[in-house]
Amino acid sequence: MSTLVTGIGELVTNDPARGDGPLGLVARAALVVEEGLVAWVGPAAAAPDADARIDVGGRAVVPGFVDSHAHLVFAGDRAGEFEARMSGARYDGGGITSTVAATRAASDDELRGRLGALVAEMRGQGTTTVEVKSGYGLTVGDEARCLRLAAEVTAETTFLGAHVVPAEYAGRSDDYVDLVTGPMLTACAPHARWVDVFCEPGSAHAFDGEQARAVLEAGRAAGLQVRVHANQLSAGPGVRLAVELGAASADHCTHLGAADVDALAGGTTVATLLPGVEFSTRSPYPDARRLLDAGVTLALATDCNPGSSFTSSMPFCVALAVREMRMTPAEALWAATAGGAAALRRSDVGHLAPGARADLAVVDAPSYRHLAYRPGVPLVRTLDVGV
Repeated sequence: MSTLVTGIGELVTNDPARGDGPLGLVARAALVVEEGLVAWVGPAAAAPDADARIDVGGRAVVPGFVDSHAHLVFAGDRAGEFEARMSGARYDGGGITSTVAATRAASDDELRGRLGALVAEMRGQGTTTVEVKSGYGLTVGDEARCLRLAAEVTAETTFLGAHVVPAEYAGRSDDYVDLVTGPMLTACAPHARWVDVFCEPGSAHAFDGEQARAVLEAGRAAGLQVRVHANQLSAGPGVRLAVELGAASADHCTHLGAADVDALAGGTTVATLLPGVEFSTRSPYPDARRLLDAGVTLALATDCNPGSSFTSSMPFCVALAVREMRMTPAEALWAATAGGAAALRRSDVGHLAPGARADLAVVDAPSYRHLAYRPGVPLVRTLDVGV
């Protein structure tokens, strides 16, 4: 069965060969969906016939958002920690331990219920692809079950046993790394596509460069692809380690030196920026303009988690990127769609050319520019084409 989506006032294809500018804009557009894939794109006046028809009434249509960094398997609440930060407390990652305790105590059904609710919340705001990490279990059994649950909602699952050092390993971080790279990795690798580590020598709770290298190399040897929490709280080795190991993405990238920028510009690693974190922690925002001017590929993601960025809204992150990180509305939308796809090494999402997945988001406005122009307004929804 084929479905014609027509009445599109402005279509963002992210394919410059199909329309104007880097977003490949097509005015007064239509597209045809067959078996869940885009089959045709072009002016509505030239659209072919189809079995069914959806008219979006002059609204803009964009590729579904690709949220390439999220922590959705957890229990508990850290609103008090947020309130303390708004009163001047500094974020250092230590609050993760309270989420670990709550997550360990929760049942599978409790974790599954929260996970499903957050994914539905994301989909209701135009997100059609999401990566989900473990990292709030930090035992062999709890990390494995978090990944099993994550795999119920996405193919993009990430083993983050090296999120922080759990309380029972205080003062013995090397012993914990041995657990992560040994029995924990063995139990978790069958349920994960990616391996990640919080490489942050500036935090007493996270991992230094050599520990991060050990985790990432072990994960890669087990068949997992690499991504890295890098340079969030201070300058450090995370970004350059990510580039050296061929990571798909270095995430956060808040504190960068010239060598970090040069490494990203000269490699294939995407810099994934997470402006919801800076909003929620009162930290400096990454310098997106510097990275873009150097030729670095950028992605935007929510980092949805209960501590440092409890937002599921990619449109909100787009607006923050434009207002606080000096990205243009077009650059921010590209980063939230095609950039996220690049950070997950996916060629089937993040664009709307023939052969791509028919992941469509409708903007209740005539142009994608309204995503940043009207922050906080629920303008975007995922379009179910019924195939």
